[in-house]
Amino acid sequence: MEDVKVFGLWSSPFTQRVVWALKLKGVTYEYIAEDLANKSDLLLQYNPIYNKVPVLVHNGKPIAESMVILEYIEETWPEIPLLPPNPHQRSNVRFWSKFIDEKTMHMINFFRYDGEQQERAMEETLEILRVIEKESGVGEKKFIGGNTIGLADLALGWVAHTLVAMEDVVGVKFITADAFPHLHSWVGNFLEIPSIEENLPPHELAVEYFREKRKMFVAMATQGHHH
Repeated sequence: MEDVKVFGLWSSPFTQRVVWALKLKGVTYEYIAEDLANKSDLLLQYNPIYNKVPVLVHNGKPIAESMVILEYIEETWPEIPLLPPNPHQRSNVRFWSKFIDEKTMHMINFFRYDGEQQERAMEETLEILRVIEKESGVGEKKFIGGNTIGLADLALGWVAHTLVAMEDVVGVKFITADAFPHLHSWVGNFLEIPSIEENLPPHELAVEYFREKRKMFVAMATQGHHH
């Protein structure tokens, strides 16, 4: 009997990647909601290096870091593949997965700051989106690297939901049909997939959550200026 557990946080875009991959592949799992202010002993035991969510535990063995978990899920449950069969196409999807994953925290910086710092951060977010829009092949196919959803799409999936909540809180909009026509279509394609659509946190709840987070970030940033 397969024993699959996910330690996660409902608002975490990194947790969502793992949930989406398991749902797409039809893998049954137990979800353990973590409180990051009061992390469980099990989370600390299973991810001693980072103490972060998500963690996947498969038959008692833990795997940490969302993109590493996605590769593990792909190898363990190869049905309904998230990588194309051709080695060159696979490496292309892996390239974009890595690029997106490494840039995610940079893209979120606009949400953490105010004033000039925020303006610079917004420009960086736009710059990264321009690269994905132009270079990832998202204009030629429905998804990154093909016409079926894959690893790179799951890496980018947060822009279809978490980013939208953050934009609502700050009062900006990055991915418009005018500025990023290909990415805008991609968001539509992504959200049409039942496994994705049915596993998104409620938008209003996310906005509420990120509104509180924003207050905290801005207070911290302001405090930093006074020392």
